[in-house]
Amino acid sequence: MDWNPAYTWLVIALLLSLAELTSGAMLLLALGIAAALTAAVTALGLSLPWQLLSMGIFAGVLVPLGVMVIRPRFSPKGVAYGTTGTGVEKGNHYETLVRDFDNATGIKVNGDFYRLCVIESGDTDLPPGTRVIFKRFEGTTALVTLIPPENASPQDAISPRKEP
Repeated sequence: MDWNPAYTWLVIALLLSLAELTSGAMLLLALGIAAALTAAVTALGLSLPWQLLSMGIFAGVLVPLGVMVIRPRFSPKGVAYGTTGTGVEKGNHYETLVRDFDNATGIKVNGDFYRLCVIESGDTDLPPGTRVIFKRFEGTTALVTLIPPENASPQDAISPRKEP
């Protein structure tokens, strides 16, 4: 069996597709599919410049398609990955939690626990279930303000909502 340049493209496609298992960004998978399509073009007998041009065209089409169209379909609804700390949570209402292993008081933002600090008083220890409004991050500490009990509603604890 003679080695064919198409086999090289297939090996590249396989390695890129396997590497996708470590990233989950759909970028490497799109490049792997582009390399596999380039292998098909190479099997037709095209020269190296045409192979590289084909790879560029396939990647130019498949990478944006994979990242912007396919990847969001694999993310859970309502979770904005990569946005924590950008300000999209500002004004959301949260209920305080106490972490089991160190009794730290904090809130969960996008599924991650953050210690908190009350802006007005500097308190870092609040009873579990205290309703707060998220203002901003300072490092990895969530800066919050307390919701007065007369303004709090049971709906605040169920899901985060924006401050009116």
